[in-house]
Amino acid sequence: MSKEKKSYSKKRVNDLLAFSLGMINGENGSELLKKYKSSIESLTPHDMLAMEEEQIRMGIPPAQIKKSIGKVINSFYKSLSSYNWDMPEDKGFLYYLMEENRELERRLAEVKAILKKFDPESETSLDILKRKLTPMFAELLKFDTHYVKKENILFPYLERFWDNYLPLKVMWSLHDDLRKSLREILKLLQDRWSQWVDLNREIGSYFFLAYGMIIKEELIIFPAAWETVEQKYWDEMHVKSFEFSFPFIEKPERPEILIKHKSWDSGNIFVTDTGVLNHEQLEAIFARLPLDITVVDETDKVVYFTHSSDRIFPRSSAIIGRQVQNCHPPESVQIVEKIIDSFKKGEKDKAVFWLNVKGKRLLIQYFAMRNSSGEYKGVLETTEDITEIQTLEGEKRLLDWD
Repeated sequence: MSKEKKSYSKKRVNDLLAFSLGMINGENGSELLKKYKSSIESLTPHDMLAMEEEQIRMGIPPAQIKKSIGKVINSFYKSLSSYNWDMPEDKGFLYYLMEENRELERRLAEVKAILKKFDPESETSLDILKRKLTPMFAELLKFDTHYVKKENILFPYLERFWDNYLPLKVMWSLHDDLRKSLREILKLLQDRWSQWVDLNREIGSYFFLAYGMIIKEELIIFPAAWETVEQKYWDEMHVKSFEFSFPFIEKPERPEILIKHKSWDSGNIFVTDTGVLNHEQLEAIFARLPLDITVVDETDKVVYFTHSSDRIFPRSSAIIGRQVQNCHPPESVQIVEKIIDSFKKGEKDKAVFWLNVKGKRLLIQYFAMRNSSGEYKGVLETTEDITEIQTLEGEKRLLDWD
């Protein structure tokens, strides 16, 4: 039996669920606090996860959970903050995630200090404020890597070891809310005609989300994870984290931990009617393809992805073996499932999307993989930056390396 299963109380979970449903339905908060006082005062992070798992399994959509989760956690804050857990002292994966949070808090405090001095009655003052805040909020874009590491490293491991992992989907959705809010703030800051009332509202929303995320991480997800995942897996996560940056903190020294890589003997070759390749050649081909590839097998598990230095969307080897539905925020899972279902039924063989991301024009395609008998074998996803391709005109027949 896992620690997680031992660490939550069914009675507390039922009481917390009743409390949270009452909050969602707009019942009197004071009365609810009195009614479930005993369970609230003794709750654990594991209880919170089990409670939210039940909410999701009941069919409550993430958007509705997000609306009430702030009030619910605020009601539980005293109990959660007093929960005694052995915070990681070793300088590993979780330690550095928490260090990144400290630096984010410091930068948010700097923004708050500037806002306190602002005079909303002065039009000139608003222009000055925008000039001061623009680079500060642009800098906060770098913190997105913190959330990416959670989505691509921490979450896949927790999905392996937790029964109650569905709350991670809600957290991923909150990551996206933070991203959208930050983009909106920068848009308002760069618009000379934007008004203080709109800017103030969006900054307030971002601060609420950012501080709320730190609370959710450090009072719920991190303690529960630390108490349920063995050290060897934390070591693996720490090594994988070096595939990404460490926002706002000095990059730590990479640990000397042996990572097992598959090796191939010289006789292990790929033979088809159109030629023969060894694995070294295959790896070189995949590394040089001008697009990113992700492969999902017939059981909906991620089995392979190409890994280049300029990969468009980040990936970590922690996602290998992960259900593809868990690799997407809840808002887009329905689209993924529709594509896969159509491929499995043989109704469709291809789905194409194009979009603008961070100044790039991207072409994203999904192809049904089938064997020679036509049996479904999975999905091939390709992502290509077509920004430069769309600018091509006329012809280019000569080599111009000089």
